[in-house]
Amino acid sequence: MASSSATATAEPAFLAARRERAVRLSESLELPQFKGHAGWEFTDISGLDLAAYGASPASTNGNAAVSIFEPAAALELRQIDAGASVASGELPPGVIVSTLEDAAREHPELVERHLGTVVAGEDIFVARNDADFRGGAFVYVPAGVALEHPILLTAVQAATGTELDRRTLIVLEEGAQAEVWEQYLSGSEEVDGVFNTVVELVVGDAARLRYVCGQSLSEHSWIFGAQRAEIGRDASLDWVALGFGSARGRVRMETRLGGPGAEARVTGAYATHGRQHVDFDTTQEHAAPNTTSDLAFRGVLQGRSTAVWKGNIIVDPGAQKTDAFQESRNLLLSKRAHADAIPGLEIQANDVRCTHAAAVAQVDPDQLFYLRSHGLPEPDAKRLVIEGFLAALVERFEPGPVREVLGDALERRLSLVLGD
Repeated sequence: MASSSATATAEPAFLAARRERAVRLSESLELPQFKGHAGWEFTDISGLDLAAYGASPASTNGNAAVSIFEPAAALELRQIDAGASVASGELPPGVIVSTLEDAAREHPELVERHLGTVVAGEDIFVARNDADFRGGAFVYVPAGVALEHPILLTAVQAATGTELDRRTLIVLEEGAQAEVWEQYLSGSEEVDGVFNTVVELVVGDAARLRYVCGQSLSEHSWIFGAQRAEIGRDASLDWVALGFGSARGRVRMETRLGGPGAEARVTGAYATHGRQHVDFDTTQEHAAPNTTSDLAFRGVLQGRSTAVWKGNIIVDPGAQKTDAFQESRNLLLSKRAHADAIPGLEIQANDVRCTHAAAVAQVDPDQLFYLRSHGLPEPDAKRLVIEGFLAALVERFEPGPVREVLGDALERRLSLVLGD
């Protein structure tokens, strides 16, 4: 079923209680201090005054936001500030696509069972999200159901000077299959806001989920994210992250392979310019034997922009036969751009294969020389080198609509960064 935003009614008791606890917790927590709090060594948020940002209103004037991607034949759930609506469309019996608030009222047993079980409210941003999210998104696919078309979740922050707390919960029961795309946008290039997102992915035993999440927020905005997946026995997650917009912020991406035979592939890309700063903190936790994870991030940095990727592979005791890989590669297009790539391993099992790679480099002058010696002008040669660098990510996907949509999104962003 495709559910539309219902007339506001009293929240169910479990959700009201969660909000009350979260309010108390958020009031007791302080903003993490730059270089004084684990995980925040590279992102300075001392200039952030949360009290200066008001609550997000229910708006209808964000429809002009420029999308990152528009997968074909998708059913779209679109939220503008704290308001929401759902596009019409047919879904298989038992499938739910609705705002999270509506789902909590209409399907309380499902939401209560899963909400908050994947991402814990241990920091101020998660606690504020728990207390204040409005609208949000809930996708539920019952056991054995395979969706033929993708679901598109769009959140637009149109009101400047506000904090938008965005909550997404995606649940696939045993043997289910789905493709969900989510994008975070600003209503205009001038929006100055705080975008605070929490994403929980529950991938049941033998289920298959592809989740593509991209942000192209105004370069006056902050973004904070806590995104985590729980993957069951013989299940697989294909997770894509695109970081294009915002002024600065930090996003945590965590995958926990909780069942034997679980697989996760995580692909990330960012392209920054000006004085943008992006920070991705990724974790691949292997909590069961015979699990596989493969993570690859690539970044292109122009101007005085900065980026940090900090990745960690964790192998829990007893998680034998783990096969894990992570890499981060960055291409600096100017002398003042800067990137940090920091891989890490925590291995508590003795029969594993865990490897990592990290690199930060300027455009290879030998490649430029080769292309220019074949008659290409320097700007065209440089563009080809950069496109080839990013093509390695796109080629991780099978030929078809997904590869085409992601390739187009990266090409448009690269044109903006290069000033084409």
